[in-house]
Parts: sequence; C-alpha cells; structure tokens
Amino acid sequence: MISFYPGPSRVYDAIPKYVKDAYTLGIMSINHRSDDFVKMSERTIKLLKQKLNIPKNYTVFFTSSATECWEIIAQSVVTDKSYHLYNGSFGQKWFDYTKRIHPLAEPLPFDVNEKLDAKKLIFDLKEGLICITQNETSNGTQVSNATIRAIKKNNPSYLLAIDATSSMAGIQLDFKAADIWLASVQKCFGLPAGMGLMVCSPQALERVQTIQEHNHYNSLTFMMDMMAKWQTPFTPNVLGIYLLMRVLEDTDTIDVTHDKIYQRYTRWINFLKSRKTLRHFVTEEDVQSYTVIPVTADEKTVSAVKKKAKEEGLLLGEGYGTFKPITFRIANFPALKDKEINTLMKFLEKY
Repeated sequence: MISFYPGPSRVYDAIPKYVKDAYTLGIMSINHRSDDFVKMSERTIKLLKQKLNIPKNYTVFFTSSATECWEIIAQSVVTDKSYHLYNGSFGQKWFDYTKRIHPLAEPLPFDVNEKLDAKKLIFDLKEGLICITQNETSNGTQVSNATIRAIKKNNPSYLLAIDATSSMAGIQLDFKAADIWLASVQKCFGLPAGMGLMVCSPQALERVQTIQEHNHYNSLTFMMDMMAKWQTPFTPNVLGIYLLMRVLEDTDTIDVTHDKIYQRYTRWINFLKSRKTLRHFVTEEDVQSYTVIPVTADEKTVSAVKKKAKEEGLLLGEGYGTFKPITFRIANFPALKDKEINTLMKFLEKY
C-alpha cells in the first residue's frame, strides 16, 4: 500500500534499517540523562538548524506532538489574550485548546480562498500572542512567509506562533519571521508518528522567563532549563530522536527539498486543470499549500475514487470536516517517490 495520506504518511525507505541499527546500538535502552543521549540530542538539534536553516540563536525542544505544543504555548507563553487566525479545522482546534486555559483567546477565522491582508491585522494591546496555522492540513491552504513577515512587522511587540505541522521539512520557512514554530514528524519529516518539535526565538523565551509558569511537567521554563543540558524534563521518544537524526543526516538541505516539492506541486496543479471531473479544492492559487493537495468532485465520484484507489494499493487522505464527502487529500511530502506519484496520476486519469 502506497500512502498518500497527509499524516501519518509514507516514511522513508531507510527507516527499517535505522530501527535495526538503533536496536543493535542499544539506542532503545539508553538513559535519557546519559552522555550518549546528550550527544545524540545535541547532534540532532544542530542538524535541524543546519538542514532547515533555523537561526543559531533559536532553541529547539522535543515534545510528544504538535498538539502538546499548543498546550505548552497556552500554559507558558500566553498571559491573558491570544489571537488565532485560521481557515480550517486544525487552526480552530488550536484556538479551542487555548480557550480552555485562557478564556480571552479570540478567534479570527477567514475564508479558505482568502489571502490574509497584513494591513488589516494590526492589534492594539501592549503585548500579546498571534497564532497562525501556516499550512492547514485539513483543507490544503497555506500562509506565505511574506504575509507572516508583514504581520510581525505591523505588530512588533507581539509574539508570533506558527503551526507548520504539515510543511516543516518540506518547504522553506522563514524562521526569523516568527517567534515560535511547531510541527510533528509524521508528515514532511518522513518519520513514524510520536514526536513533535517546537522552535523558539530568544524573544519568546524572554517572555517565558518573565511569566515564570511552573505548574506543569511540560512548563516551558522547566523545558528551557533541561534543554540547556540537551535534555528534556520527561522521558522523551528516544527512538524518535535517533530516527530524526538519521533522516537529517541522509536528506537534502531545505532549499533543495523545497524546489522538489514545489515542482511536484506544479505538476499536480497542471494535472488537475486537465481533468474533467476532479479539480483542486482551493481556487485561489496564492493560498494553495505545496505539501497537501486537496481534490474535490461530487460525492459519488469522491467515494468511488477512494474505494477503487485503496483496492489498487493507493491510500488517499480523507476529506475533513464539512467538506469530507466531496474532497480527498493527497500528501506531497518528501518521502514520496516520483514513480509513486506517477502511479497515482495514472490511476486518476480515469476521472
């Protein structure tokens, strides 16, 4: 079965070998306070910065998931108010999680085909947090680096937190444009699910130190103290960290990966334009995600395509939310091979 599900999705072919190596080397049993773990943690974070072009003065944290990152941010970064810009289910979930902790969290939903206008997004508090879902996995849209930079420029006293769950390690992100970035590894990193990453600017950590929230095992103050020693306050996914290190050692830098992903995205756009029944769900090309391709058709066709694809060994992503009956999603992640994409395109040529 070839998985085009947009997370958890296809993993790199080398993962079984890496797991075997981890078993042989005893990685699965090492103590997370040991020198061996510290060396592995430090190397993995240095590789992340090198391969993804993360600023050297930003701090990387290991978490269990992107969802946990939402909660950490709400606990340790938000004081009273946060603004949540979203056009899909995952951005709304981030808002919902935050509101449980901070009732003053404010939703700012926008349309799937709407390009955010930074000139209209100027907030009047002395300081606060603006939360943006950069790549909305549920509907295949994205917010550009340029828009994120402009929002930050117009709100210099605010911190910007960016959910890049289905784009980090797939496209070039301007990490300097925001203060907190979060993702999970089961998408563009080509790894099994079970680990998240959070990347924080010095300004974000200054805010954390000012707030001094210490009430949880994953309070960011505690995580900062431990990461100064390349450790975590909890027993982390040691195997996941090792697999991430191995993948980073063997994959291209993000500029090369971005070009490959963008070329594949362009292929998908041109392919869907040539179809009679299937079409891209997002009509505004300026906001189309490069890593998640949403396809729409009538309910009968979508149901038939998904069923027949599975019979032929092709797993497509379900549609999401209210659009589930009339959409399916195709992952455009780095671990997928050109020949696999060709196979899917050949199958979809029937529709």
